[in-house]
Amino acid sequence: MDLLSFPDDFRVCVIGASGAIGNAFVEAFQQNPRCAKIVALHRNSVPAIELCDERSIELAAEQIQSLGPFHLIIHAAGMLHQSDRMPEKKLGDINMEQLHKTFMVNTFGPAIVIRHFSKMLDRERGVFALMSAKVGSIEDNRLGGWYSYRASKAALNMLIKTAAIEIQRKQGNAVMVAMHPGTVCSALSQPFRGAEIGRPARQAVTEMLGVIDRLKNQDSGCFFSYDGQQLPW
Repeated sequence: MDLLSFPDDFRVCVIGASGAIGNAFVEAFQQNPRCAKIVALHRNSVPAIELCDERSIELAAEQIQSLGPFHLIIHAAGMLHQSDRMPEKKLGDINMEQLHKTFMVNTFGPAIVIRHFSKMLDRERGVFALMSAKVGSIEDNRLGGWYSYRASKAALNMLIKTAAIEIQRKQGNAVMVAMHPGTVCSALSQPFRGAEIGRPARQAVTEMLGVIDRLKNQDSGCFFSYDGQQLPW
């Protein structure tokens, strides 16, 4: 993927780089000769970033600031289920612990990431793409279920939309979008036949980079699928 909308020697930061999608993004940039700098962050990186720890997010941003500005920031971290809890199928499954953990990882953590990392976007060509999910679309919800995951992604979408408005006022060329990666073969999708119905993370990343490369200023604050379709909120 050439990413021709980005300048030569462009710089990238990937958050959640230890997951299937995040790692595939890192590998794609490593293979791109025009990419001059890749900062890959996760809970075991140096600096480390832990989405449930606000201070770790702030410190990670401070420590990599001198490596920017970044032309592309990817947030690829997220949580669908825990080792002992699957997504809730019915109202009777809803519990406070699962809601809190899911929102911490999928909503509250990314909100703090946006706060501290968006200021590092390059002022000429800066894109901030956060992995959301189509099931977070309120308008598209026709099956129900998956309460905390759906709600956490819907809330994330609102944060992205709201932040995009403010960021564009301050950084006119900045673009911030929510992205649906589709079903990918990963630990996240494995309990849900991900290996059967999903596709390799490398393919998903190639498709999403194609969408990212075509983004214009007017696309900021929008919700896109991996195939370029604009999704309803």
